[in-house]
Amino acid sequence: EKAWYKAWFNSPFYHKLYFERDDKEAAAFIKQLIAHLQPTPGCRMLDVACGKGRHSKTLASLGFDVTGIDISPESIEAAKKFESTHLSFFVHDMRLPFYSNYFSFAFNFFTSFGYFNTRREHDDAIRTICKSLQPSGKFIIDYLNVHFAEDHLEPTAFKQIGDTYYDIHRWHDTTHFYKKIIVHDPSLEAPLSFVEKVAKFTLGDFTDMLSYQGM
Repeated sequence: EKAWYKAWFNSPFYHKLYFERDDKEAAAFIKQLIAHLQPTPGCRMLDVACGKGRHSKTLASLGFDVTGIDISPESIEAAKKFESTHLSFFVHDMRLPFYSNYFSFAFNFFTSFGYFNTRREHDDAIRTICKSLQPSGKFIIDYLNVHFAEDHLEPTAFKQIGDTYYDIHRWHDTTHFYKKIIVHDPSLEAPLSFVEKVAKFTLGDFTDMLSYQGM
């Protein structure tokens, strides 16, 4: 069975639902982050699970040497249209080895982690990211706050974008958050259904995973 994230992230209905997560929002966020981090000008950066490259593009426009990787061929095909001397994209699974001792910074934005079935797979992804960094490198991950999300979960939502209707249902158990998205669209013979599944990794979990890799 195809992993949920491969089916959903390659769907045009995914990109339509999250259309407001646009380049303008990404640029504002990245500029604030870079002002805080103060990286060395021109240093090498890795954008893990880069999607269509909205964060990577801003990083490259600020003068950094940026590599974006994503498991979705469709997303990387779209991102490659923006490639330049200091911006490149690759279809790559974060669980598998990539560059070694190469980047000054690695980023993982928009809760683009916690999707795999086992803790070992997540450990493999953390190892790939950590090994890609130079000894003084930094890894910045943007992840949900488990306790806040548990307390503020919106069980149902309905969204209309153009002719497309989304029925959204959220729930959680002891280990994961779930979001079921039912898509109604005139182009479909029957509604499509997707379920997002994200692991409940706390700050303590990330501390354990990263310290095991020497970070």
